Amino acid sequence: MDGISKAELDRLEAREMVKSGAPLRPRDAATLILLDRKGDDVLVLMGRRHMKHAFMPGKFVFPGGRTDPADSRIKVADELHPDEQDKLRAGTGRVSITRARAIALSAIRETYEEAGLLIGRRSPFSTTKADWQGFAEHGVAPALGCLRFIARAVTPPGRVRRFDTRFLSAWRSDVAVELPEGGPTNELEELVWLPLADAVKADIPAITQSVLGDLRQRLSVDPGLEPGGEVPFYRMFNQRFRRDIL
Repeated sequence: MDGISKAELDRLEAREMVKSGAPLRPRDAATLILLDRKGDDVLVLMGRRHMKHAFMPGKFVFPGGRTDPADSRIKVADELHPDEQDKLRAGTGRVSITRARAIALSAIRETYEEAGLLIGRRSPFSTTKADWQGFAEHGVAPALGCLRFIARAVTPPGRVRRFDTRFLSAWRSDVAVELPEGGPTNELEELVWLPLADAVKADIPAITQSVLGDLRQRLSVDPGLEPGGEVPFYRMFNQRFRRDIL
């Protein structure tokens, strides 16, 4: 479907534009939309980015970050559902099974690092990877079977940072350990659980608002987020920012 023009989008996101330099190639990234139910409400976990960050300072976002290809070698309690794996591999660019696995695991790792939440199962776990030692210390084997692919978005050209981001989702019941002191990094502050209706009104990036709208629509017809659901794909195409379906 057609979207807004590149010029219109550039005006809306003027603060994130690069002042000089060559165009940047998007890097793989993943973010996790962690959900919880409270009565009739669905809550979502969000945190505010520090103002010192060059990319989206002060905005409320989901835990997430750049994908480390080495994450693909981490042992897990269970693998991605085949339908979810297929969706992660779809779209532009060649996405191998290994790359899809790394993307999914990076969402789990970043959620631990930024929010102190370990998604997986209570089970002996060991690794030589420094970024995953928290899982070993707390006896949690990461699990991928609970993840659902919600949306994909490629940052338009000309921004301070460019990412090919996969928005994944899980439920709070999939968290094996919640660390009361939070995660080991200081990427996010003011972690909050917000009803979806309130989250869309928070100070969030435009793409986050779109993805939350997509998620609310999906939950209205698929409250359990069954595997293999439709995945909106946001990208710049022919000088317009489009929303297609994977």
